[in-house]
Amino acid sequence: MTQVTPIPLAELTTLRTGAAPERMIEARTTDELIDALREVWAGMEEWFVLGGGSNLFVGDEPFDGTVVRILTKGIERLPSPHEGRARLKVQAGQDWDDLVAYTVEHGLAGIEAMSGIPGTVGAAPVQNVGAYGQEIQQTLVEVELIDESTGDVSVVPASELALGFRTSVLKHHYGGAPDRRAVILSVTLDLAEVGQEGRAIGGEQLRRALGLTDDAPVPLARVREQILAIRAAKGMLLDADDPDTRSAGSFFQNLIVPETVAAQLPPECPRWPVEPDLDAATVIPLEVFDGYVPAAPPVRRDVKVSAAWLIENAGITKGFRLPRSRAGISTKHALALTNRGQATAAELAELARYIQVRVHAEFGLLLQPEPVLVGVEL
Repeated sequence: MTQVTPIPLAELTTLRTGAAPERMIEARTTDELIDALREVWAGMEEWFVLGGGSNLFVGDEPFDGTVVRILTKGIERLPSPHEGRARLKVQAGQDWDDLVAYTVEHGLAGIEAMSGIPGTVGAAPVQNVGAYGQEIQQTLVEVELIDESTGDVSVVPASELALGFRTSVLKHHYGGAPDRRAVILSVTLDLAEVGQEGRAIGGEQLRRALGLTDDAPVPLARVREQILAIRAAKGMLLDADDPDTRSAGSFFQNLIVPETVAAQLPPECPRWPVEPDLDAATVIPLEVFDGYVPAAPPVRRDVKVSAAWLIENAGITKGFRLPRSRAGISTKHALALTNRGQATAAELAELARYIQVRVHAEFGLLLQPEPVLVGVEL
């Protein structure tokens, strides 16, 4: 590991906010990362890890602690226990989109719809990244991580991460602490070997995005190309010359609400069903079983609701800015809060709070921020 002269976080985050922290360490190997974290934790100081900086919203005051930059890289192909499948072990600091490009080039399917998502591989399971019906939980086998409480390194199966819609036990939700304070060192994915001919697309969101009308196999390269074009049109591909890309992607999460709540929204509000747990079972101890099996309780169905639609229909249009503010809504996508040029974190936070208030007043729903907030409150 290398202690370096701290760099302003505005230069290392896609929202371009944040002063230089008190201390900064760069880790380029797994051993360096482990040593750096153990040292920081032993000192009982404030800390956070920084990968691609695409999911951080950092305040204007200097961070009073240590920032550990994860710069590890590497993609290793492992033997797969299943025919027609491939396993990849990927270092946490590997660029996510470079990984997607690698899988497409090698005919490995499962994450191609997540092309163009900024950030590093280690951050992907933390918030269960996803796009167009694909989520990392669909291909994630396990993660190698180091726990803050013990400093121990362990391999944890995906089933123990409580992966849900943009969440996991590792995620620092706004206003709370993660259920498990740990840092991912590497990620193992299980992908389908489909070759260059690709495969048929079954997911409705991805089929709609690609404009598919039949079940013919679609080459992975075509999926990636079209997804990148869609993201570029929405200002979701990083471009130094485009202010619309100076963002943390979708600033607010789509909401997950009971279908009874969704039914009260205007019918034109986009929504998607969230599949219930159909494997839930009623267990009756044998010693008390009297031959009667009670009826299963009604299934509570949840619905995912479009936050972008809620924002626009609360009267906040693409390109909106508060008076004299250098922060604004993207001109291409209502969910992206953007830094239009030297905006402070305070200006972006003011805009975020304004959006929350307007949506709550109009629809009675509170939007939750998706990025991790450091030194900022909404």
